[in-house]
Amino acid sequence: MAEQQELAQQAPDKDARTWGMICHLAAFGGFVVPFGNVLGPLIVWAVKRDQSPFIDDQGKEALNFQLTMTIAFIVSFLLIFVLIGLLFIGVLCVYELIMVIVAAIKANDGETYRYPMTLRFFS
Repeated sequence: MAEQQELAQQAPDKDARTWGMICHLAAFGGFVVPFGNVLGPLIVWAVKRDQSPFIDDQGKEALNFQLTMTIAFIVSFLLIFVLIGLLFIGVLCVYELIMVIVAAIKANDGETYRYPMTLRFFS
C-alpha cells in the first residue's frame, strides 16, 4: 500500500507513461501468438522494469491481469462441454478488450491502474 502512495506522489515522465501503456497493449500479442497475451506484457516488463517504478508497477499489473484471464479462458474452455463455456468465452473476450484499453489510457495519463477481479501473482 505504501508503494502505491509513493507511486501516486511521483508523476511519471512521458517515457515511463508510454512504456506503462505498452505493457498493457502488449497483451494484444495474444491475437498473433499463442499465449502472447502473457508473453507480451512479460517481455516488456522484464526489459523495462528497472527504468521506472511506474513501468514496474504497470507491468506487474498487466501481467497479473493476463494470467488471470488465461486461467479464466482455460476454465471457460473446459465448460464448453457443459454448453456454457462459449458464452463465458465471449464475455471474457469483450471484458479483456475493454479493460486493456481502459488500462492503457490510464497508464498513458500517468495514473496507476488496478484491474478489477484480478489475482495478484506479482505484487
